[in-house]
Amino acid sequence: MITKDMTIMQVLQTNRATADVFASYNMGCIGCLAAHGETVEEAAIHHGIDVDEMVTKLNEACKK
Repeated sequence: MITKDMTIMQVLQTNRATADVFASYNMGCIGCLAAHGETVEEAAIHHGIDVDEMVTKLNEACKK
């Protein structure tokens, strides 16, 4: 299960399908150096995205 306190890299390592979710928010997380230390919540705040909505979409991507 993806949570908002996971780093972006942890999420990507959990399921590569989550990369499409980050891309849908125009977040270049795969190549970003911050991906190793920035949490999902921090990234969402930085990009002005509703973190709960994004976590829901990330978890849905993992089910596919």
